[in-house]
Amino acid sequence: VDEQQFFKKLNSLCTSKEIFDFLSSLEAMSDTMASGALQRISEVEVDDNGLKNPEGVLENEVFRALCFQFEFESSKLSNTGLLNALQALIKLRIDPQSTLMASLLSEGKERLDKGQLTVKNLCTLGESLLELEGPGCVMLEQIVNHMQEKDIEKWSPKEMVMVYKMLQMLAREGEQYQDLLDRLNIVALNIVSQLSPTFTSIMLNSLVVLHQTQAVPLVTALCKHSVKHIPYFTGDELVNILEAFLYFGHREEIFTEALETYVPKSIFTVHPQTVSKIMQYCCQKMILSKPIFDAAAEGFISDADTFTTDQIAWYIIPFGTLNYQPPSASSLFRKLETVLHSRFTHFQPHTLLNLLHSCVLIQRYPVNFLPKIFSPYFLQQLQAQPPGLDRIVTFQLTQLFLTVTLECPFYEGPKLLPKYQVKAFLVPRSSLDVHLLKRVKSGLLYLLKKRTYFATEVSTPYPYTVDIEIKLDEEGFVLPAAQCEEVHRRIALCVDGRNRFCINSCNLLGEQAIKQRHLQLLGYEVVQIPFFEIESLQNCRKMAEYLHKKIFPYTYTLGC
Repeated sequence: VDEQQFFKKLNSLCTSKEIFDFLSSLEAMSDTMASGALQRISEVEVDDNGLKNPEGVLENEVFRALCFQFEFESSKLSNTGLLNALQALIKLRIDPQSTLMASLLSEGKERLDKGQLTVKNLCTLGESLLELEGPGCVMLEQIVNHMQEKDIEKWSPKEMVMVYKMLQMLAREGEQYQDLLDRLNIVALNIVSQLSPTFTSIMLNSLVVLHQTQAVPLVTALCKHSVKHIPYFTGDELVNILEAFLYFGHREEIFTEALETYVPKSIFTVHPQTVSKIMQYCCQKMILSKPIFDAAAEGFISDADTFTTDQIAWYIIPFGTLNYQPPSASSLFRKLETVLHSRFTHFQPHTLLNLLHSCVLIQRYPVNFLPKIFSPYFLQQLQAQPPGLDRIVTFQLTQLFLTVTLECPFYEGPKLLPKYQVKAFLVPRSSLDVHLLKRVKSGLLYLLKKRTYFATEVSTPYPYTVDIEIKLDEEGFVLPAAQCEEVHRRIALCVDGRNRFCINSCNLLGEQAIKQRHLQLLGYEVVQIPFFEIESLQNCRKMAEYLHKKIFPYTYTLGC
């Protein structure tokens, strides 16, 4: 039988019985074909719980005949036949102490000692030994040493990917072979354009696991190369790509554009884990993509009942973080409330807090669930699980409580005890842009003539800090910043740099939108000074003119 026809037929068979019947119909086959048959049997008969039908496989006459041949003719086998058979038998849970396994392992070691194995053979043997004995196996170091002696520049893309994968398996147990990796990373750069979607995903995933943060040229090339494969990645492969983008801090505009084409078309067929990872990527990179977010909302409305709690959280949190409500917002949050009612106790405490906090950022108030959030039992659960009640957690709790106090006066449930409340909100991601602040201060000084008429980074009785505060009396005169009496109006200038907006956008982040909303409810007149309105102002006079129109659109007088 022609090998190509044999493997085409073999791969179309889906049960061990079909495979055994097929093998019985053949008069003869090569050892490569026989080992391929064993591998196919392991693929269809082994799942996460082990061998599905041990008796039907291990007691089968054809299977026993194959094993007999491999055991007693191991010295006559090709390298591929020997090592593929060993790998398949390990997956089939054949006793490692059996004479069959001892014979194959002994023959493999002998050929390793003689230097007869190719790179592909070395990887297959290495994976088998890792599965059988773990990273402590003595032969593994010998295998890597043989790899280092090979000419890497002559390796095929498949061989290179296999080596990365094997080193990745070793790295998970704390072993690293950085010298070999450094050589691999340099040579791999030349073959990136030849990599299939699967190979691209495996290589990027290996670079993440192996912590190859110094391999910037290779990572960049792989990330760019991945763009054209987006429609062809499996769900797991695309998740690997996204995790690599996140781990290496990489962002490609054309990658986002490709996702914007892919997600809306496949939202009802792609696995929810893939979509939740795409949403996580957008959230952490602060990318507000309306096509992706709108499609994700539709997918959530349709299928949220089948999602895991983590997937539910990552579908929803980005909407709050990036301050966006899709056209289907009413249906989206109605569906979320239904899911929370039925599965509230299934959520991990910190996941639940992140989820509900993100809702209030965009004025979606989870008042039906807040009594449980502020209950001593839930707070104890938060404290018992990492990261406990750290500053971020207490910040979220405080902002939730402040939100219901200011925006939901009808709420009459339990309140958050003072010991869980923070006195100041620290938001590192959207901290004050000091260079922008300096320009605004220069413009204000030009406008108001004296530095005493405004204060910067002012703490309030509430946890918010005002970037710049200006006080006015009842007649509209500007008062010295230090004066506390006769203050009739307080103006809060929000100096919003790029880091307070979604990337390449004029859309304010959720944490800043809620701050400005709350400052207004607390009695401030909020004036936003966004970076995109003042970047082109070239001198103090132009800045002063701009500030005059923004802060005092009609007139102003100085309280001198």
